[in-house]
Amino acid sequence: MPVKPVLCVIPARGGSKGLPGKNIRELMGHPLIAHSIMCAKMAPSLERIIVSTDDAEIASTARRYGADVPFIRPGELAGDTAGMIPVLQHALAETEKIDDKRYESLLLLDPTSPGRFPDDIEKAITLAASNGDTDGIVGVSEPEFNPYWHCVVEEKGMMRPLIEGAGRFARRQDVPRVFRINASLYLWKRDFLLSGKAIKWIEEGKHLMLEIPEQRAIHIDHLEDFEKAKLFLESGTISFPWIKK
Repeated sequence: MPVKPVLCVIPARGGSKGLPGKNIRELMGHPLIAHSIMCAKMAPSLERIIVSTDDAEIASTARRYGADVPFIRPGELAGDTAGMIPVLQHALAETEKIDDKRYESLLLLDPTSPGRFPDDIEKAITLAASNGDTDGIVGVSEPEFNPYWHCVVEEKGMMRPLIEGAGRFARRQDVPRVFRINASLYLWKRDFLLSGKAIKWIEEGKHLMLEIPEQRAIHIDHLEDFEKAKLFLESGTISFPWIKK
């Protein structure tokens, strides 16, 4: 099953409550959403880059940085309870209708996770192309702690391991590697995304992982997240390739 052409969708609604206005809050001299746009523009395998938004200021900012905003997202897909899969299905259907063109895959870049690089995007597309039976590629990273040893739950007032049988591992080297979905990128093939399985994609799809370093697994929902990302960038701990030094 072909992977290209790839439609890149950057979803950015205007009604964030955790950090109001976060998508256009300035980070390293650019609005937050601009980092995902600039990253996408450096990935040669992307056919089209669009922003799905309900907000006029976000739309204006996106266009200023070179992304297309070919439609305004309907209100029912812009509220707090709107799921991401319906937003992407709408974006794919509308863009195909406007362009009179079929896109074989859709790449989701969440603007609140700006730590992925153009090379990560290219690797994801290559991975999908070389594994024809997979439904998608998901960005993951290895957290600083391993839940086999460090995660517990409470049961009847007492602590017990989250993962039963985790105590059988006596050495750190023997514990299986565990990854977390970090929202850096999601690449889905068209037919899977438009199918009924997409809503429960983790359980019902066949996905491969694309690992990126945990250090770059930034996700900004609140002011504390934003300030942490700002500190990492200003200190040079992380450097975005689209920002000239």
